[in-house]
Amino acid sequence: MTTTVRVHELAKELNLSSKDTIALLGKVGIQASTHMSVIDEHRARIVKGVLLGSLANAAKGHKPAAKHTAGNGAPALAPAAAPVSSAVTAPPAAPPPQTQVVEPLRPVPERQAPPSAPVGPAPAMPVAPAASGPAAPPVQHLQPVPSGQKSVMRPPSTHKVVPAASASPSTPVPVMKPGPIPERQERPPARPLDAPNFAGPDAGTGLRPPLRRDGAFPGRPLPPRPMPGRPLPGRGLVPGSAPSPTSGPAPSGTRKRSREDQERDRKEREREELLNKSQQRHKTAASAPAAEPAVLKDLEIPDLITVQQLAAAMEIPAGQVIAQLIKMGTMATINQHIPSDVGSQVARRFGFNTIVKEAGEEVAEIVVDSDPVGSLTARPPVVTVLGHVDHGKTSLLDAIRSTKVAAGEAGGITQRIGAYTVEYGDRKVTFIDTPGHEAFTEMRARGAKVTDVAILVVAADDGVMPQTIEAMNHAKAAGVPIVVAVNKVDKPNANVDRVKQQLSDQGLTPEEWGGQTQFIPVSAKQKTGIDELLDMVLLNADLLELKSNKSRRAQGVIIEAQLDRARGPVATVLVKNGTLRVGDIVVVGSTWGRVRALFDDKLEAIKRAGPAIPAEIMGLSDVPAAGDILEVVSDERDARELAAKRSQRKREQRMATARRTVTLDGFLAQAKEGGQRDLNLIIKADAQGSVEALRAQLDGLANEEVRTRVIHTGVGGINESDVMLASASNAIIIGFNIRPDATIARKAEAEGVDVRLYDVIYNVIDEVKAAMTGMLKPQTREVVQGQAEIRQTFKVSKIGTIAGCYVRSGKVTRDSRVRLLRDSALVYEGKLASLKRFKDDVREVAEGYECGMAIENFNDIKEGDVIEAFTTEQVAAAGVA
Repeated sequence: MTTTVRVHELAKELNLSSKDTIALLGKVGIQASTHMSVIDEHRARIVKGVLLGSLANAAKGHKPAAKHTAGNGAPALAPAAAPVSSAVTAPPAAPPPQTQVVEPLRPVPERQAPPSAPVGPAPAMPVAPAASGPAAPPVQHLQPVPSGQKSVMRPPSTHKVVPAASASPSTPVPVMKPGPIPERQERPPARPLDAPNFAGPDAGTGLRPPLRRDGAFPGRPLPPRPMPGRPLPGRGLVPGSAPSPTSGPAPSGTRKRSREDQERDRKEREREELLNKSQQRHKTAASAPAAEPAVLKDLEIPDLITVQQLAAAMEIPAGQVIAQLIKMGTMATINQHIPSDVGSQVARRFGFNTIVKEAGEEVAEIVVDSDPVGSLTARPPVVTVLGHVDHGKTSLLDAIRSTKVAAGEAGGITQRIGAYTVEYGDRKVTFIDTPGHEAFTEMRARGAKVTDVAILVVAADDGVMPQTIEAMNHAKAAGVPIVVAVNKVDKPNANVDRVKQQLSDQGLTPEEWGGQTQFIPVSAKQKTGIDELLDMVLLNADLLELKSNKSRRAQGVIIEAQLDRARGPVATVLVKNGTLRVGDIVVVGSTWGRVRALFDDKLEAIKRAGPAIPAEIMGLSDVPAAGDILEVVSDERDARELAAKRSQRKREQRMATARRTVTLDGFLAQAKEGGQRDLNLIIKADAQGSVEALRAQLDGLANEEVRTRVIHTGVGGINESDVMLASASNAIIIGFNIRPDATIARKAEAEGVDVRLYDVIYNVIDEVKAAMTGMLKPQTREVVQGQAEIRQTFKVSKIGTIAGCYVRSGKVTRDSRVRLLRDSALVYEGKLASLKRFKDDVREVAEGYECGMAIENFNDIKEGDVIEAFTTEQVAAAGVA
């Protein structure tokens, strides 16, 4: 496909006005009427070549003859030419135009011809069919120039258009196509063309423009240069027209160009090639996007990195990284943190393939010991006891410990630490006593998989309770086997079958009913069923084939920690691998220290603690968090540096605004990037019927890319346990007709948990389905301004009920929308009718102040209710593919 260019674009490239460009096009025989006229690229190159003085890109024209002098001193009127072999017939419809005999201005020296071809006078060659008229003046013969003499071109005495003579029968006259005949007086071009000067007399007195070196008129297309050894094109053609392909051989008087001319032409061609290459490079660099290198280098970066650190890792200036971020639409400074996905995109532009190092991978870097073949030995299982409050978890643990300890230690046992070990036969079992299941979830949320087997304690008289289901969901999410201990079977109203039926509805089917869950009836008070329970625990442990290496440096997990006034920071650690000894230098999370003392579960000093053995340690520089990993290092300086590095990393994570968590908006995009494929949901509602309806609609939704999975449901408000479960399981909390309080909202924001609140069940289903298909619409986000607790109510006639409130968080403004919460359930949502402090109307009331509020068209206000002030704003759904 031929590329075209407009006149004004060509004028811009030539640095000319459009008017001058149109005039230049007319001089080379190209018709253009306005600045918007279109010409093809070939003709544009011709014009560029004319302007740049290039002979290679010019249009086809006449080959000038060399200078020589007429023999008799008279002006030469026509060159010697060989007879034309054939003629081109003009179209019959075209009228015969006026002919013009182009008289050559230079005599052409004769070439040394064979004797059989004597040189004779050549008749003038008309450009049109011969017509009757006055005869042309006689053509003067050219006399050859003797060898060694210099040819001198003399100006013509006249220059006129004469009618073509009648062609003689013996001389064939070629008929040429009519072409545009330029004016006699040519207007000089806007930019004078550079033509080398040559020696010779003046070119005349205004009848013609001065000739260039090659004999062409200014503004006319240049002739093509013939190949070496080829004949020159014939003379007498109309300027701008191409020579006929049937033209005869060149006259014998032509000669080769001088060496000086060839050298000059070579330099012009080189200059034009350099100019074209430079322009091509400039256009390519300006238009082509930055291509990624074929071979990418591997670059390891953390999941949160600053611009300066990324530039240093790639060994390029930070300014280039910032410029690339701006092109991608991210405004960042040199010290600003960017997420790993953004850093990966930037690094790929510079030829690097990034490997994101997660936070947990930093622990593996300091593990240098390997486990030789044959060094692994069996270790005791670690068991966690979970269940509802007052169902007998601690009583069951005390019963197990009291029956399996030495004889002198039976009786009232005070649990001093959160883990202990009991002996059963020739084997040991380690139990972790956690307050509820909060610490269990904390450890799992930090990536510390401590538990091997979970015991779910259910009271036979109460049956399955809400916290029982929560604990079961936590154990399922952790992927550990569950053994159900049905406690309090000694009570008269105990019903073990009801417990089995309720748990089978939750997915825990007893073995005797065809399931895979063991149900063991026990009584912590009567100490019955303890042996059967321990047998089942050890059976599950044997199936897991738990092994460890005692000879390596210790690695463990913090179960709990506190600051003791007398002993300083004290932590309970469960050794997972290796052996921990007194005097070891340890790194625990962002703190470090030297083990000054070790105590077992009976608070007796010990020298070492092996795998799966809990111990209490002293000597840390600060209080660690539950779930932090303990590692033994060889050098104190390395421990300090690693602890400082982790502390800095925690600060950077707190400063970072973005966090890679699962949200309903960006779930599909993360799944397409190879992330989580299951959309885990936690459903909380105000009534059991709403919970069941939502679960029936949402559980099991699936398409080709993702699917939903409801991991927990409950009735009541959203609590901290729900947030921690969502954080550990990468789940989304869906609240229906309930509201979380300010503390839970802050906890969810800190953990990066997406909490969605609805009051129409169809909106829940539609948004979840839309998120699975990537078509989630912009959402309306609520911004909670503050919460006020109602401490007293006043009834005023003609006004209604006034709530005397204390603002316990945030602030309440006069134009805020409010909702009334009672036991975390939504009662009413509307507007404020009035907001006063004492007797004055105010625009807002800040945290810590009392005020009076009246809700528009609502009077069912009670003491203890909570008024929540909020505003709404439209937010575009982020990350939707």
